[in-house]
Amino acid sequence: MRVCVIGAGVVGVTSAYFLARQGHDVILVDSQARPAEVSSYANGGQLSYSYVAPLAGPGVLSSVPGWLLRDDSPLRFRPRLDPHQWRWCLQFALACRASVARASTAEMLTLSYLSRDVMHRLLEQEDLDFGHLTNGKLIAYRSPPLLEKARALVAYQAEHGAEQRVLDADETLALEPALAGMGGSLAGAIYTPSEEAGDCRQFTEALFERLGTLGNAECVMSNPVSGLRREGGRIVAVDTRQGDIAADAVVLATGIGTRALLEPLGEDVPLYPLKGYSLSVPLAAGDRVAPSISVTDYERRIVYARVGNVLRIAAMVDIGSRDAEIDPARVALLKRQVSEAFPALDLRQAIPWAGLRPATPTGKPLIGRSRAASNLWLNIGQGALGFTLACGSAALLSAQIGGVELPLDPAPFRP
Repeated sequence: MRVCVIGAGVVGVTSAYFLARQGHDVILVDSQARPAEVSSYANGGQLSYSYVAPLAGPGVLSSVPGWLLRDDSPLRFRPRLDPHQWRWCLQFALACRASVARASTAEMLTLSYLSRDVMHRLLEQEDLDFGHLTNGKLIAYRSPPLLEKARALVAYQAEHGAEQRVLDADETLALEPALAGMGGSLAGAIYTPSEEAGDCRQFTEALFERLGTLGNAECVMSNPVSGLRREGGRIVAVDTRQGDIAADAVVLATGIGTRALLEPLGEDVPLYPLKGYSLSVPLAAGDRVAPSISVTDYERRIVYARVGNVLRIAAMVDIGSRDAEIDPARVALLKRQVSEAFPALDLRQAIPWAGLRPATPTGKPLIGRSRAASNLWLNIGQGALGFTLACGSAALLSAQIGGVELPLDPAPFRP
């Protein structure tokens, strides 16, 4: 089967790779000159397999008014005269119910654990250099009540295979001395020893290069897709700048751009861009100022991960931003908050970045056959977990397209 995969971010490249490995003839198309140039470029770097609880949770709605009134809020909302935005926000509010959040968490864990296992098998077969670390993760809490509340989530996730421990402040500092800068504000942490980290862009580039060596794969870059031509309920051609591409199946791994491609076909998907920011801070050899273990500052929603000789810091959710331009005020706020937690960290050489995360209201990606055409497939909506979920999403999608045994129940992720 000839499969055209549109989108060369981490989700698209992994999809193309696993489809090619399954024996399909694959053509990967992207508008950029290189892979991972958009949302996969400088994200948080955490492979957070055991912590995939969706943003929509039972405590979120009560926190939103306070966040919106604070200048240092991790969430910023810009209302637009856009029915899609308000529809997405309503669906998000409904997804904040405890029963929905618990079900979504359980379903996401099945996908994330699949992704972890597939990633490990991939790394046994391929030599991919992306600063991969298996150094665990700490979710640091400043509020004792929130730490106690987190115990319930630890217990719930343990039922689904997660191995986590609740640490007090002293135990946390013994494990990660760099958190001493938080001083008396540190209540404790959740420690997950199995979590991993790496550079998403480097991973995507390495797998892209490997894909290019396969005899049944072709990568056509700098080639924007303008539309999908449908006849008789099937996509018969992908319209691109360099000409039409015919394929037996078409995969959209196009993130936020998916809606523009589906709209002429009469299909809409509940995707909305959540803008996030990151800083890449160069580290000197032997640096002990930055954390060696991946850290999430829970109340401030800031994540820290070592990626080679760089500390990647990612944070913030801006709802209503139309582009990925860097807002200097948001970057200044992020630097100030980082300096408060790690006062000895030198941020003068920090490189800022912003990207749009393609998110669904429930936080669950959409993986499977599109309603718009019988041979059109979607692999979209991984949000801030694109790196974490990419391998599992690609494995699930390629199994559905190939008609082979499915690695998990696809129903929770069906478009």
